Amino acid sequence: MHVIVKTNQQENAVPTQAAPEGDDDPFDPGSGRPQSPAQSASKRSGRIVRFPTHRAGILNPAVRSFRKKHFPGITTKLWNDWQWQTSHRIRSLNQLEKMIVLSDVERAAFKQSGTTLPLGITPYYMSLVSPDNPDQPIRRTVIPTIHETVHTTGEADDPLGEDAMSPVPGLVHRYPDRVLLLLSDFCSTYCRYCTRSRVVGHGAIHPSRNRLERAFAYIEQTPSVRDVLISGGDPLMLGEEKLSWVLSRLRQIPHVEIVRIGTKVPAVLPQRITARLVRMLRQYHPLWMSLHFTHPDECTPEASRACAMLADAGIPLGSQTVLLKGVNDNLETMRELVHKLLKMRVRPYYLYQCDPITGSAHFRTPVETGLSIIRGLRGFTSGYALPTYVIDAPGGGGKIPLMPDYVVGREDDALILRNYENKHYRYPEPCNR
Repeated sequence: MHVIVKTNQQENAVPTQAAPEGDDDPFDPGSGRPQSPAQSASKRSGRIVRFPTHRAGILNPAVRSFRKKHFPGITTKLWNDWQWQTSHRIRSLNQLEKMIVLSDVERAAFKQSGTTLPLGITPYYMSLVSPDNPDQPIRRTVIPTIHETVHTTGEADDPLGEDAMSPVPGLVHRYPDRVLLLLSDFCSTYCRYCTRSRVVGHGAIHPSRNRLERAFAYIEQTPSVRDVLISGGDPLMLGEEKLSWVLSRLRQIPHVEIVRIGTKVPAVLPQRITARLVRMLRQYHPLWMSLHFTHPDECTPEASRACAMLADAGIPLGSQTVLLKGVNDNLETMRELVHKLLKMRVRPYYLYQCDPITGSAHFRTPVETGLSIIRGLRGFTSGYALPTYVIDAPGGGGKIPLMPDYVVGREDDALILRNYENKHYRYPEPCNR
């Protein structure tokens, strides 16, 4: 379902929920009053933690300062309304100029026609962007630059070959036992390195019942499919009613064992994670969620609260992080990110080498950079904090894991192994065994 909302001089179709939802929804039965972060985990065990209401106020000082400067007439209750956040996204050069000092390479992007991905940033996420430092990691991920118009060898609009593996519109069947279901092409905030920049934000994929029924029919006729990943665009930008219908249709298919949702909402629009949404999602277990966190500055109190609500609903959370030059391509930043994610009850899942989408050269690092980061994490921090470093092979080859070389070689009847301290050890393994 969609509603037309006016933002500045233009109208934009954005998904909405079935009924208006604000911060005054009744508390989840039995959940009690919202708990403060200082209260012990044991006291919060088993409770659904609501997103901060207008009574609790804004948790992040930077967010509070930004709102006071750029949205002085907006109440905390309205600021915490995800629909208000969505309809007041920053979408134009004129809006940006009032909030940040644009660099030459940023301003030049708006004078070129070579960028394919539209601009879209929620007020909340914009509050995390540095107003005067164009090299700030978060700013680099959402503000376009002229570098997006530079096309280099090996890049492609669809580097993973998804279109060639789509038996019906909006469904990708690459692996034998799982499919990717694209609900829509709408995101609250657009990442400048998006793999699907060829379609995202252009109105190419709509969550129409007819299209989705064709996808469900394909899944029903393909008993090998046991796992469905719902993505887009961002699935959580649909309203509860439409999303519940999608999940219920998948749950009616006997051979679909698990459903996963891929979303960046907890990082860019944590206000979307409400008690009402969580109550709906928990009806469809086993349900997993793949989140998209890129930098430790995204791990705000608001994001932490959103993740706590999802985790308390029994939804396992994993983070898929893209390795990006000038954003998170060093050991210190990545270690801080994975540690903060674990504290937020999010398991670092994948570390992706940036896909060679058109105009992405300024984001891509050498593969050795990723291997060096994994080498610096392995053994020096918890195993749970260690993501799997992968390249999603161009042309549809799927994810290929990359690991530092810990097997040095063979000597007589033993393998020679290298540990995290670069020391060698012998593991007995007779050749004729």
